[in-house]
Amino acid sequence: MTVIGIDKASRWFGNVVAVNDITMAIGPGVTGLLGPNGAGKSTLINMMAGFLAPSTGAVTLDGVPIWRNEQAYREIGIVPEREAMYDFLTAREFVVANAELHGLPDPGAAAQKALATVEMEYAQDRRIETYSKGMRQRAKMASALVHEPSVLLLDEPFNGMDPRQRLHLMELLRRMGAEGRTVLFSSHILEEVEQLAHHIEVVVAGRHAASGDFRKIRRLMTDRPHRYLVRSSDDRQLASVLIAHASTAGIELDWTERALRIQAVDFAAFTEFLPRIARDHGIRLFTVSPSDESLESVFSYLVTA
Repeated sequence: MTVIGIDKASRWFGNVVAVNDITMAIGPGVTGLLGPNGAGKSTLINMMAGFLAPSTGAVTLDGVPIWRNEQAYREIGIVPEREAMYDFLTAREFVVANAELHGLPDPGAAAQKALATVEMEYAQDRRIETYSKGMRQRAKMASALVHEPSVLLLDEPFNGMDPRQRLHLMELLRRMGAEGRTVLFSSHILEEVEQLAHHIEVVVAGRHAASGDFRKIRRLMTDRPHRYLVRSSDDRQLASVLIAHASTAGIELDWTERALRIQAVDFAAFTEFLPRIARDHGIRLFTVSPSDESLESVFSYLVTA
């Protein structure tokens, strides 16, 4: 069982504290590292990957410090958020090069297997400079998987992926977690974490805000009203039905947007009730979107709850 341990770790850059006295353990299965942009997620992952030394505290792999421990890279695969790649190479050349760096006995076969895993065979001989952002993400994923690591660290891995690519990557990560590998991925999007991770670690402003089963923390985080903007074929009738339901706390008709602004106090009940009553009353839903997409307020609520 491979475990990454973080013990009272901090990291600062000059006067800026990016990670502040964090302690956690990341074990087998899929763990979501959740936090708003700028929370310190990337810095924390870079310390787990051995790219950054903690200013204080320790970051270990099975009890051994990761910093300046080249043996750790036999166990760790990393998918960074940054787009810096060797654009003049093809995906196959890029993944083969990483296989060779790991000293694998058959770099070509290992690269082919990794590219097949992320469904990139069709474009493996094209230069990376011709790739979309989602294709670049999958090329990085293949490179991280080529040596079959027991630990996989992914920093915002779903950025730029289309829905089909996202579903495929989610299924791949679930399978790896079920196999007993230690998979950690960061995200600032709550829904991504909800679909994939059973265990989450929440970081806010460089501090460890919460840890544990996602469902329990999700209930805590949804204890505040959620605001939605809803456009439909009959806003007045929809409002009259919704206002009587216990999942809503208030509804306002926005004449400028030609939409309803709804406060939902029970997220799960509201998202289940809305499409059902629209269907029952013959109302078409054109738009259902959060009107406050800033997670900072949600995390602030979590910290002070």
